[in-house]
Amino acid sequence: MARGRKGYMKVALNLGVGEKVYGLGERFGPFIKNGQTVELSNEDGGTSSASAYKNVAFYLTNRGYGVYYDHADHVSVEVQSDIMSKVQASVPGETIRFYIIAGSTPKEILTRYTLLTGRPPLPPDWSYGLWLSTSFLTSYDEKTAMQFVDGMEERDIPLHVFHFDCFWMPAHEWCNFTFDPEYFPDPAGFLGRLHERGLKVCVWINPYIGQESRLFAEGDEKGYFIRRVTGETWQTDDWQAGMAVVDFTNPEATEWYKDQLRGLVKLGVDSFKTDFGERIPANGVVYHDKSNPKAMHNFYTTLYNKAVWEVLTEEKGEGEACLFARSAMASGQTLPVHWGGDCDQTFTGMAETIRGGLSLCLSGFGYFAHDIGGFKAEGKNKPVYKGTGKEAAIYKRWVQFGLLSSHSRLHGSETYRVPWQFDDESSLVLSKFTKLKNRLEPYLTTLSIEGAVKSGHPLMRAMFLEFPQDPTAWLVDSQYMLGDALLVAPVFDEDDVEYYVPPGSWTSLLDGRRVEGGTFVNETHSYMTLPLLLRQDHAVIIGKEGHTVLDKVSDEAKGFTVVVSFSITKKITARSVLRDGSHIECSIEAAQSPDGKDVKIVVNLVSELDDKVPWEVLVIGDGVGLDSKEPSTLQQARGKVCEVNL
Repeated sequence: MARGRKGYMKVALNLGVGEKVYGLGERFGPFIKNGQTVELSNEDGGTSSASAYKNVAFYLTNRGYGVYYDHADHVSVEVQSDIMSKVQASVPGETIRFYIIAGSTPKEILTRYTLLTGRPPLPPDWSYGLWLSTSFLTSYDEKTAMQFVDGMEERDIPLHVFHFDCFWMPAHEWCNFTFDPEYFPDPAGFLGRLHERGLKVCVWINPYIGQESRLFAEGDEKGYFIRRVTGETWQTDDWQAGMAVVDFTNPEATEWYKDQLRGLVKLGVDSFKTDFGERIPANGVVYHDKSNPKAMHNFYTTLYNKAVWEVLTEEKGEGEACLFARSAMASGQTLPVHWGGDCDQTFTGMAETIRGGLSLCLSGFGYFAHDIGGFKAEGKNKPVYKGTGKEAAIYKRWVQFGLLSSHSRLHGSETYRVPWQFDDESSLVLSKFTKLKNRLEPYLTTLSIEGAVKSGHPLMRAMFLEFPQDPTAWLVDSQYMLGDALLVAPVFDEDDVEYYVPPGSWTSLLDGRRVEGGTFVNETHSYMTLPLLLRQDHAVIIGKEGHTVLDKVSDEAKGFTVVVSFSITKKITARSVLRDGSHIECSIEAAQSPDGKDVKIVVNLVSELDDKVPWEVLVIGDGVGLDSKEPSTLQQARGKVCEVNL
C-alpha cells in the first residue's frame, strides 16, 4: 500500500496463475477484466465505449473471494494492466478502505457482499410485463400514443406499461414536470384512459432544470441548485440551454423536487424513468452540505434516485415503487430497476448489452433491462417508418433476449419501436415472447424473492454462478442462466447460434428437443425460437396458458403449470413463492410399472393450497414443449396428485 505523489492511496492485491476477475459494475467491454484499467466514474458514453453509467467498486474472482472498495470517489482499478501479478486500486486522499469477502461459491460471495451494500425490494407485479416507450427524440401526441396502444392490442401483444419520453414536456423546458398543453390538453383525462386500458404510466425525468423551465427562477433564488465557488448557480448548455443541477444535499431542494413528482403521481403517473445523473460537475462547485464535489460525481445518482423512490413509496406504497434508472454506484441495487443505456441497433450492440448486464449482475444488482431493438438507429421519424431486413432481424432477435430478461422495454432514439415498423413477423415474434414472459412470471417472482431480495442473487446469471466447477462456464459471455433452471442463449444472427451447454441432459422448453451437454452446440433457429433449455433434474412452476403478470397462480380461476422434462434421474422439488409469503411446492419423481415397461411422472403437491385451484403438469421432451399444440403429456391434476404416463 502506498501514497501517490498527487495525494492518492493505492493498494495492490496479488492475482494467482489463471485467476480471472469479473464485475466492477456495468462494463460493456471484455467480460473478463484481466488486462484492463477500469476508471470507476459514471459517464454518459453509450454501450460501445469503455465508460459506464453504473460503476461499482466491487469485483470477484474464480479463486473464492471478492473485493469491495468502500469509496464514492473515483476509484481506478488496474487488473494486470500495469503489474501482471496484481490488481491495483487507487483513490484520492490519504486513506483507502476495502473489504475482502470470502465465499465457497460465487453466489455466497454475492450474498455476503450485498449484506454490506444492500439488496433490492421486490418490484411490483406489473413491472415484469412489457413496457412500450414513445422513444427519445420522436414527436408524439395523445393520438400517436393511443395508436400504439391500439396497435399492440390488435396484434395480440400484452402490454402493461406505457412510457412517455422527453417530449411529454415542452421542448427546451426540461424539466418543468408539466405535460405540454399543445399535445396533451387534458393529461389527467388521458392518463385515466390509459389506466382504464389496464396500463401503468411511466414518464421520463432528469435532475436538470433548464433556464427556460418555469422552475428555474425559483430554484436559482432559493439556492436549490449546485453552485459555483463564486456563489452563482452552476450552469451548462450540454443538455438544455442554461441547465442547472438540483442539489440533493439540500433537504429543502430535495423536498421541492419531490413535490413536483408528487403532483405527477396524483395526476396518474405510476413510475419514473430517472435518466441521466452522470453529467455532474466535479470541479469548481459547492454543495449545500459542503460535500466533496469529486466524491459527489458518482454518489449524486444515489441521492437522485433515492428522492424519486421515496416519492413513489410515500404516495403509492412500498410494493408499488419501481424506477427505470440509468446511472448508479454500489448500493444502487436497492432502488430498482436499472436499464443499460444507449446501445446501437446492431448485433454487436446487443452483445455489448449482454456483457454489461452480466457484469452488473455480478456487482450486486438483481434486475436488468435494456432498450429492446437497440437505441441508436438510422431512420426517418414518422409513424409508418419501415426498417430494413437487417433492422427487422436485429429487432426480432433482441425481442427474444429482451423478453427473457427480468424487465422488458421497447425503446429507441429517433424511431419508434413498435413491431409493425419493421415487418409483419416482428409482431408475431413480440406477441409470442411477451406471452411466454407472462407465463414465466411465477418463476421470475420466485427468483426475485428467494434470489435477489433474500440472497442478493441476480435473475440474469453468468453461467459460472450456477456452474462454478465448470472451467468453460467462466469464459462464456453471450448467454446466461435465467435463475437456476433455464439456460438462455440469444441469437446474434439471422439464423445461426453457437452456445455452450454444461454437462447433463437439457431439454428445450419450447420444442422439447433434448440437448446433451458438456460441449458447444451449433444450431439454426427461426425468429420464433431460440435456445431456451430446462436444466436436468429441475422443474419450473409457471402460469397456465393465457397467464398474465397480474394473475395469481393461487387464484381458483387461474392456477399453474408444473413443467418437468422426461430426463429426470432423481426425486426433485419444484417451488413457487407468492407475493403474500405463501408458497407452492411439488415433489416430483419418475416411477416404473411393475413389469418395467411403462414409466410415469408422479407429481405430489406437498404445500397447502385450496383444492379449487386448478393445476396441471407438462412433461417436455421428445418433441413436446410449450409450443406443442395439445401435447399428449399435459395432464390435469386430481386433488393433490398428478400422474403423467409416458
